[in-house]
Amino acid sequence: MDLVSFITTEESDDLIVSFAIDDPTALGHIRSLTLLWTPKYDHLRLPEERGVSVSFDRFPADEEDFVVEARYERDGRTVRLVTRQRTYELDVQKVDRPELAAMHKLFGKMASLGGIRYSRV
Repeated sequence: MDLVSFITTEESDDLIVSFAIDDPTALGHIRSLTLLWTPKYDHLRLPEERGVSVSFDRFPADEEDFVVEARYERDGRTVRLVTRQRTYELDVQKVDRPELAAMHKLFGKMASLGGIRYSRV
C-alpha cells in the first residue's frame, strides 16, 4: 500500500485528481499518481481511449492506462483504484479533510458522467 502525503485536484475542462505518494526508497521524495479526464472532448476519442486516464511516474510514460473503478473505504481511510492494467491501494490517513472532500467531489463527477465507477464504503 502506498502512503499519500496530499491530494491536489483541478476542475475545469479537465478533471484532475493527483495523489502525492511518499517514495519509500528516497526519503522526502514524492511520486505522482494522476487521474485525468476531459469529458468535454471524450466523445472525439476512439472508444478504447475514452475515460479517465492514469499516469504514475513509477511506470513508463508511454503506457496508456484507464481507471475503471475508484473505491474509498472510510474505516481504513484507503482508496483503491482499479485500472485496466493495475490495482493501486492508497493509504490516505495523512490527507486533510478538505483534500479528501475535493477528491470525493471529482470522483463523484467522474462517476455521474460515466467515466468511472465510484463507491464509498
